[in-house]
Amino acid sequence: MDALAGVISAFGLSASAGLNAYIPLLIISLMGRYTDLIQLSEPWDTLENPWIIGLLVVLTLIEALADKFPAVNHVNDAIQTFVRPTAGALLFAASARVITDVHPIISLAAGLLVAGSVHAVKSLAIRPAVTATTAGAGNVPVSILEDIISGVVSILSVVIPVLFAVVAILITSWVGWKMWSRTNVNGPA
Repeated sequence: MDALAGVISAFGLSASAGLNAYIPLLIISLMGRYTDLIQLSEPWDTLENPWIIGLLVVLTLIEALADKFPAVNHVNDAIQTFVRPTAGALLFAASARVITDVHPIISLAAGLLVAGSVHAVKSLAIRPAVTATTAGAGNVPVSILEDIISGVVSILSVVIPVLFAVVAILITSWVGWKMWSRTNVNGPA
């Protein structure tokens, strides 16, 4: 179950990096340094260094502010096209217990793909649609919502990854039960 919880955490953290690269890195850094909720092994424990935490605070503020200004947010998204997938790869690989259970190259590739996919949907589909339908007025609230979602998903991915597994099992069971009951009501085909 620890390996499953670690993988669920890794997916949640890398997905949140697709929305904002630095929020999940900062959360992992702070949790690793000040709590027992996550244990970062070498070389990922470098994230717990006070200088790295300070740098992540500055980068989080820069990205959060840059994403709130028209035109600047498009430049920011272009730059983040490289940063967010990289952050997702690092977060996936650095997640507790995963690095020992999954080969580092697979972890990095999975994190890169997850964060890159979330970023692509955000920057190529959602944001252009918001800009087009609201003449740019909706970008700031959407950006704030993305930052909140990134933070909440990051925290939940570390604090309660088992909840994600339970929800997935419940949904799968419910879908299976619905399919089974539909087959029994209609009879075999």
